[in-house]
Amino acid sequence: MRDQGAWLCFADEAGQTLRPPRARTWSRRGHPPVVEVSAKGSGRISMAGMVCCRPGRRTRLIYRMRVHRGRKGDPKGFREKDFAALLDAAHQQLGGPIVLVWDNYTHHVDAAMRELIEAREWLTVFRFPTYAPDLNPAEGVWAHLKRSLGNLAACTTDELAGLARTRLRRMQYRPALLNGFIAQTGLTLDTP
Repeated sequence: MRDQGAWLCFADEAGQTLRPPRARTWSRRGHPPVVEVSAKGSGRISMAGMVCCRPGRRTRLIYRMRVHRGRKGDPKGFREKDFAALLDAAHQQLGGPIVLVWDNYTHHVDAAMRELIEAREWLTVFRFPTYAPDLNPAEGVWAHLKRSLGNLAACTTDELAGLARTRLRRMQYRPALLNGFIAQTGLTLDTP
């Protein structure tokens, strides 16, 4: 990887509905805070992201988001073509070969995805062991995002997408935070 000047990218997906995740907050004693949720609509957002690192360069976060408004026939998650578009965008932004590490999600291992991967000579793919989310720095991105959305109650999926996009964009400009997600996994990028 180092000899080729390749970027090491850790990928993962996440989703969020209009129901905010549970969170803790401060309040005056005897006055517990209450966040009211409308529970209207069946929309959700799906996100796919990659934490990309390379020795001598700042760590990057590249992501894509899809908004699902609950309409009949709308795909509810990322498909092979969506992942291919994310990988192509990452290759263009990073300007070099990519070593991709991701989980064994169904759409990552099917025949259509294998075909898309083989068509890209600049891409090398490795898989995490089964049930090993603690090894993936992208899981830290989603945990951090969901913690920041915990005390907010979006009324529409577009509002939720805007909140998530703003928080992900903030993370893009904090390479130390992204490095912390990598360090949290226990992985080291330095060679002896």
